Amino acid sequence: MQTQTLYRPVGPRELGLIAKSGFKEFPPRLMAQPIFYPVSTFEYAELIARDWNVPASGAGYVTRFEVPKSVLQRYPLRTVGSKKHQEYWIPSSDLKDVNQAIIGKIEIVAAYSE
Repeated sequence: MQTQTLYRPVGPRELGLIAKSGFKEFPPRLMAQPIFYPVSTFEYAELIARDWNVPASGAGYVTRFEVPKSVLQRYPLRTVGSKKHQEYWIPSSDLKDVNQAIIGKIEIVAAYSE
């Protein structure tokens, strides 16, 4: 089975919910958040965690997780901004499927604060 490493920048609230799951799943999206968007590179996740999450909530974290590539085939990799900024747009209604496909646990690979 071929896998894909993905990254997800999160703030403290979302990280708390991930921890509550035993680092096994991402929490459901809020009503105003119809898309779950993991990103393709650590560098892009770091930029978001450091430059967006820290000012918004005082801390930002980069999480890393693995899923089978077959799970991602339904979702195009989108470029937002420069070609270094690539993310998958996964409808929130599909997040449960993605969570069930995560191999191992969600890891914290970087943390930033004010």
